[in-house]
Amino acid sequence: MKVRPLGNHIFIEPLLEEKSTSSGIIIPDTAATEKPIKGRIVAVGPGKLSEKGERIAMTVKYGDIVLFKKYGPDEIEFGGKKYLVGDEDDVLAVLENE
Repeated sequence: MKVRPLGNHIFIEPLLEEKSTSSGIIIPDTAATEKPIKGRIVAVGPGKLSEKGERIAMTVKYGDIVLFKKYGPDEIEFGGKKYLVGDEDDVLAVLENE
């Protein structure tokens, strides 16, 4: 089953980063208590409509690695995987050369 977001909604696959201490001990993702703020766009809606009824193009695309608001997107489970679903406005930046 495929998902097709509506309007300016996006599906984000969270990317958990391995963290290590200054002595080199790696802290597993399961020990992290903070929500991730980095992810990969896996589905993008067509964009929202302006007041004139014109489609406003999305600035993010499938595959982009993005930084997003920590508590902006909602967590959902789809196809046995956890995703974040939010608006394009939840994205703060696209990371280049990632």
